[in-house]
Amino acid sequence: GALDLFEKVDSPEAFEKAINDESNHVNNLDLNGDGEIDYVRVMDMMDDNVHVFVLQVPVSEKESQDIAVIELEKTGDESAVLQIVGDEDIYGEEVIFEPSSDDDGKDNRKGAGPSVNPDAVYVGIVVNVWYWPSVRFVYAPAYRPWVSPWRWRSYPTWWRPWRPVTWHVWHPYHHHYRRPYVVAHTHRIVHGPRIYRPARVTSVSVHTRHATSVGHYRVNHKKTTVTGPRGNKTTVRKTTVKGPRGHVKGTRTTVTRRRG
Repeated sequence: GALDLFEKVDSPEAFEKAINDESNHVNNLDLNGDGEIDYVRVMDMMDDNVHVFVLQVPVSEKESQDIAVIELEKTGDESAVLQIVGDEDIYGEEVIFEPSSDDDGKDNRKGAGPSVNPDAVYVGIVVNVWYWPSVRFVYAPAYRPWVSPWRWRSYPTWWRPWRPVTWHVWHPYHHHYRRPYVVAHTHRIVHGPRIYRPARVTSVSVHTRHATSVGHYRVNHKKTTVTGPRGNKTTVRKTTVKGPRGHVKGTRTTVTRRRG
């Protein structure tokens, strides 16, 4: 949903507004547990041809928590690549999504929704996002990196928080975003993590509040990667499968092999 909005808007400021628009059904976060949706601010860190847009939530007067980052790199005169990376403290592991297309290079807007299988092996064309209005905007000569001016208890006049909805209400909204996005297993923007990691912001209170659920997820999604003598990598992921009442039904093992 975040990437879908980023494609449609014409600037990072408009993207921040779209993320926090209740009618877009992208934001359902209540990280501090106060019963109200959190405001997500956007901040752009730029280095040469690389932009890192941080999606961050102020959870108190003194603490903030990063949710995800959109990494963008201009790779040619009229070419650019983009990925979104979910923060491991929120999602249990660092998950990378990117836009996908058919093998013939055409957008597959009528295809299935986003892949929810992090073990899926995707081999396809890297989508050129240069013609997205927001991308063209941030590479214009007069552009200055957008840094949200909003802080804890200081929000735009047009925004009013609402109550988060349950998963059963929230899940059907995902069908609104039909363009396929797929899990990627590597950072295409190599310089992106180098820019972001020293500036990553986490909240002690958020970590404490969600430590049990995040820890449970990590225990039940064990992943082991072994690198062979020729650089080939084999990843074995074991996932505990539970029934509706929490009873363990079995373990699913997925093996992914990649050549070095």
